[in-house]
Amino acid sequence: MASSLIGGLLRQGFDAAHIHVADPDSGQLNRLIQRFKVHGFAENKAAVEGAQAVLFAVKPQVFRDAALPLASILSRNRPLIISIAAGVPMKDIGRWLGYPAAVVRVMPNTPALIGAGAAALCANQSVSEKQRTLAQKIFDAVGLALWIENEEDMNAVTAVSGSGPAYFFLIMEIMQDAARELGLPADVAGSLVRQTAYGAVRMAIESRDDLATLKKRVTSPGGTTAAALKILDSEALRKLFLQALTAARDRGSEISAGFGKEQS
Repeated sequence: MASSLIGGLLRQGFDAAHIHVADPDSGQLNRLIQRFKVHGFAENKAAVEGAQAVLFAVKPQVFRDAALPLASILSRNRPLIISIAAGVPMKDIGRWLGYPAAVVRVMPNTPALIGAGAAALCANQSVSEKQRTLAQKIFDAVGLALWIENEEDMNAVTAVSGSGPAYFFLIMEIMQDAARELGLPADVAGSLVRQTAYGAVRMAIESRDDLATLKKRVTSPGGTTAAALKILDSEALRKLFLQALTAARDRGSEISAGFGKEQS
């Protein structure tokens, strides 16, 4: 994710000389330096000195250990703190840093790797309009970036867009398997499913019509699509998706609730 963000920023015209990167993995750090011509540092403290924004692209369980040694430096400079660590509440980030830090919490998703991500951003009260604009620019560089007001809604965002690519991959996998059962060669089935998904998504994004209208336009009364939708478009399937997303949201809530206690 860090690589995709750096690449997106450079494509949008950001100066590589103003991007500092720290990584404990020297091999990964060298790859970033060579690929993007950014400044690389073995130590986090050197990387954040004088920064306008500090983005923590770390696993949730190591966030505290990454933040605590930087507290004194960040408390002097007061940069914007951006976190893409899932499940880490903003209040815990501020507590670890030891001052009322300006924090933007972000839930991106993996299509950001190809510049087609969907990210939701949430800011605490310490974030200025200038800082919100900076955060928006960073995540606009790798896809769609939308703001939400309530941090509690980040768990619903995780359920919809954070985990969402996996749902579509599952549906595509099911369609591909079904196509093979109907007699199509594996390579043909896979190519048709991928291209159909791509075309449908492009239509959904580029059309002014809503999804129900687009679905209706594909469906001729008494035709093949209608026969399939008679099975698929049922209350049972809709309830199943609601149950699935609810389970993902609730699990996110559990993780967020327990994280601060474990890391206090």
